Amino acid sequence: YVSMSGRNQMGNLLKVLTCTELDQGPNFFLDFENAQPTDSEREVWNQVNAVLQESESILSGLQAYKGAGREIRDAIQNPNDLLLQERAWNSVCPLVIRLKKFYSFSLKLEKALQSLLESLTCPPCTPTQHLEKEQALAKQFAEILHFTLRFDELKMRIPAIQNDFSYYRRTISRNRINNMNLDIENEVNNEMANRMSLFYAEATPMLKTLSTATTNFVTENKTLPLENTTDCLSTMASVCKVMLETPEYTSRFNSEDTLLFCMRVMVGVIILYDHVHPNGAFTRSSKIDMKGCIKVLKEQPADNVEGLLNALKFTTKHLNDETTPKHIRSMLQ
Repeated sequence: YVSMSGRNQMGNLLKVLTCTELDQGPNFFLDFENAQPTDSEREVWNQVNAVLQESESILSGLQAYKGAGREIRDAIQNPNDLLLQERAWNSVCPLVIRLKKFYSFSLKLEKALQSLLESLTCPPCTPTQHLEKEQALAKQFAEILHFTLRFDELKMRIPAIQNDFSYYRRTISRNRINNMNLDIENEVNNEMANRMSLFYAEATPMLKTLSTATTNFVTENKTLPLENTTDCLSTMASVCKVMLETPEYTSRFNSEDTLLFCMRVMVGVIILYDHVHPNGAFTRSSKIDMKGCIKVLKEQPADNVEGLLNALKFTTKHLNDETTPKHIRSMLQ
């Protein structure tokens, strides 16, 4: 298979999505693998790319996070053994620095997301035209969502993070009483520690960052209709869904990773839509075909989608509303 110009295919894809005859089985392919920035996209693309470059090292840093559980336990059980106190403290400090790095990255991601939203929603183009013209930015938006879901999936499996951080905070406040001035406080002062606490207390901290950023984007841009943002999200969800349920397209992906990428992006935009749209993604009036999206996920190997189905269950806002049709709720039981 030779990729035709991605631009044309994206054009067909979006024509298909905006026309009403969706039932006829669309014929298009969205090239998540090769989209390159045009001159008009380049400035924003470079800015976002600088942030995305860091994302893999953030993920491997999180994956390698082992925690200081044993050292902390020893220190707490032997409060008079100064050596053990010191050992626990020396184990926790580098971890806190790492946690600060992850948290700081979430702030960069927030800025990157807002730049992309600005580009992909500004008048006079429709969201559909934007995605058609700015494929490389759409792909970056997708990459941010992909990173976010991977980060949160990993974080959920590391209870040590909150344990380590609360030990750190307890020790700091105890030492304040003893007037011990600790170097690390130059890195992580009290205000920073408060913000980090709130961040890590979230089940899915990166997703929460993105949904807050998207909501803020909508409230701060008063002249921009909310639909511009939500239509951008629902269009991306449809694009991913149709690609996933059409074997002619999935067979063109160069690697299975692209399939997973598509699924994560679809789930990511659904969750954002659900947080940003006043009525959410699950109502009958929603522009996202939730039944179709969930069905596509359920057709995949269970190992690949368990985390994604959980994300839809636990990090959306409106799933348990009265307005959610029963059959949708039961699909996610």
